[in-house]
Amino acid sequence: MRLGGAIFKPYTNGYEWAERIREKEYTAAICPLDANASDAVIEEYKKAAAEADIVIGEVGVWNNPMHPDPHTRKEAVEFAKRQLLLAEKIGARCCVNITGTYNPDVWYGPHPENFTRKAFDEIVRTTREIIDAVGPVKTFYTFEPSAWLYPDSIETYLELLDAVNRPALAVHWDPVNMMYSPRNYYRNAGFLAECVQKLGPYIKSCHIKDLYMDERFTLYVEERMSGDGILDYPALIRELDRLDPDMPAFVEHMETEEEYDRASAYVKAVMAQVAAERENRQSS
Repeated sequence: MRLGGAIFKPYTNGYEWAERIREKEYTAAICPLDANASDAVIEEYKKAAAEADIVIGEVGVWNNPMHPDPHTRKEAVEFAKRQLLLAEKIGARCCVNITGTYNPDVWYGPHPENFTRKAFDEIVRTTREIIDAVGPVKTFYTFEPSAWLYPDSIETYLELLDAVNRPALAVHWDPVNMMYSPRNYYRNAGFLAECVQKLGPYIKSCHIKDLYMDERFTLYVEERMSGDGILDYPALIRELDRLDPDMPAFVEHMETEEEYDRASAYVKAVMAQVAAERENRQSS
């Protein structure tokens, strides 16, 4: 796998950006551009990444293609199309967004109709529209899983892949977002293995973090940085190693450079541990 994370030191062009990525000993990056970038700038960042052996893991959309206001929804869908085209141009492994929510106030928030048949059918129609408008052949459109909307599980992700029925639809994996059940929380190594077994052929990029569930009633799950929770990180790294060796994995949702450095150092240490275990097995 290839590790990536946020960078804080400023840059003015693609080559400085690539240098900042390598200064952190990352080999994967999230695309720093948006669809307004010129083709010349996109090509510069693409070339800089290739020369520095950096995989551009994803182009983010991060809006709500199911917003209840028609104008806002249309703008969200059109932006998703432009970002998917950017991913195709820059050679990103995927373009990632949420499927959408009927929540009018929080673009990723819960709503009582998010798991209805109406929502499922609208996701299928909208996703086909986005993919068909671009016709990507090098990249993929993907969904971020969530406890509040589709896809919220392995099964619903597979259902969407089948229903959308487009080769350019793939999987963005965030296992912590799918661990809202104590069953999966306490057997997370087994859950990680099940995800890779069933979704592995479709996974193009992933986010990695940690979680902790305390005794508050009825149920409280807290997201934490990598290494500060209960997630079985050796199991996670082993499962990621079963996938494409260029699989990008990004630490996320922290505020300071020091926090990103600490989370990344933990993940790198586990990666080294798993690699040493593998070498010992091969030499014995």
